[in-house]
Amino acid sequence: MGKNQHVTPHPGGGWQVKGAGNEKATVRTSRQSDAITVARNIAINQQSEVVIHRPNGQIREKNSYGNDPFPPKG
Repeated sequence: MGKNQHVTPHPGGGWQVKGAGNEKATVRTSRQSDAITVARNIAINQQSEVVIHRPNGQIREKNSYGNDPFPPKG
């Protein structure tokens, strides 16, 4: 399982995708939707999770693309 990918506001404007624990952004975009697409592709590749943050830094949404140990039934 790879690093979780975080979509966060970039300090210089726009949005960035950063792997968990990384200091540098993997990618920087002007739109959040573009950053989410990039993060999703990386997470699918690495079987990890995407964590999408709001402009204030609060977590808005999480999506898992790995092997969930207890998938919900139904």
